[in-house]
Amino acid sequence: MEIFRNKKTFTDYIERQKEMGKRIGFAPTMGALHQGHLSLYEAAQKENDLVISSIFVNPTQFNNPDDLEKYPHDTNRDLKLLENTGIVNAVYLPEVADLYPAGLKSKAYNFDGLENEMEGKSRPGHFDGVGTVVEELLRQVKPDNAYFGEKDFQQLAIIEKLVQQLKLPVKIHGVEIYREDNGLAMSSRNERLNAVQRDAGKVIHETLVKVNDWFRIITIAEINKRVKDIFDDQRGMTLEYFEIADEQTLKQTDFFYKDKNYRAFIVVNVGEVRLIDNMHLD
Repeated sequence: MEIFRNKKTFTDYIERQKEMGKRIGFAPTMGALHQGHLSLYEAAQKENDLVISSIFVNPTQFNNPDDLEKYPHDTNRDLKLLENTGIVNAVYLPEVADLYPAGLKSKAYNFDGLENEMEGKSRPGHFDGVGTVVEELLRQVKPDNAYFGEKDFQQLAIIEKLVQQLKLPVKIHGVEIYREDNGLAMSSRNERLNAVQRDAGKVIHETLVKVNDWFRIITIAEINKRVKDIFDDQRGMTLEYFEIADEQTLKQTDFFYKDKNYRAFIVVNVGEVRLIDNMHLD
């Protein structure tokens, strides 16, 4: 596994691989890697000649400086984990200047309103930060395929919109949420939960499963009430929001239309840890 800490060296490597006709699969990360990230590389390995990872903690997508400060950093651990997979061929560790050559400021994007729903309501500018880094990484890595987890479904939809608007020559793939044994969506933030909180967190996925059972049987208003009641009964947990939204527009709906696909989105604060999850509704 090759490790690149210099933009020029890395882009030269990419050019050589392209000249040899290698098909490149890419999964960018912010480190603190876990099995959910590894599932992205496993998906990439099936469709590509080379699998490339990047690790970069993007400052502009953190609205709260405390979240940035608390975000786990252990690059040596991450590199060892990637090495042990035997899947990843190269890792890119860019500096801030490599992705923000004009200074640490996000570009301004219009994602046709996707950025204003759910996470966008409480995190202004967050998706501009995501878009800025992802666009620059895609331009430098030049992958044929790029892989993102469905846990951050809104981010996935925005990246698909970004690629479409900028006509970037890459296919975006969503990879199914990787879950812990109790159903909790695997996340770097889970490391901040104690054992009791981690076990209690299973109620988030259990609730989504119930929502899928209730879907099209009872009204959305009744589903919303039942979800609120579930979390009102949980100690040490606060329901930040629950929405059922159109998968294409991400707009919240209060009625089911047969020709549309819907997904349930939930954010729960467990102690001081903010956990997100979602589920496609059958």
